[in-house]
Amino acid sequence: MPPTPAPSATAAATSPAPIATTPTTTPSAQSGPTGADTYLAESQDVNGTTALKPDCQAGCPLSGDGTTVLWRMTWQTWNGTEAVGTGTEAIDSCDPNCAAGHPYDVAVTVTFSQPVQVCVHGGQWFWTHASFDWPNGLPAALSGANGPTNPMVFAPIKAQAAQSCG
Repeated sequence: MPPTPAPSATAAATSPAPIATTPTTTPSAQSGPTGADTYLAESQDVNGTTALKPDCQAGCPLSGDGTTVLWRMTWQTWNGTEAVGTGTEAIDSCDPNCAAGHPYDVAVTVTFSQPVQVCVHGGQWFWTHASFDWPNGLPAALSGANGPTNPMVFAPIKAQAAQSCG
């Protein structure tokens, strides 16, 4: 496509600039998340504690019931498409039930992905997907029906985004 010629000095001086009559979209909505604006919503609740590249030293619950909590995380990547960190995941065995289950501390690499924009929060972006890699494996108590969900989908955040931006 040939380049568009620049407007002449006369045209610029005699023609007023057009007036915007439609609302503009925020830059983040146009270009997507950058990582500098993508948050972890603890317990999958955008109305609760949210954190940008959290250290999770004191624990970052991922599940609404506290059965999965990240601890002592170090983030190697935190950009607009994914966040990858290593640390410890406390996983409740939920045996015989989650209230009476035993928590196990397991070395983990977690990858957050699939950010969505929640418009009622000023257009903030939140992760909606977490994939886990346990480099040392999982204890036997966390196998079978008592095994953790992997990947974990943050359905409440997806629903909030669909309601607020849709």
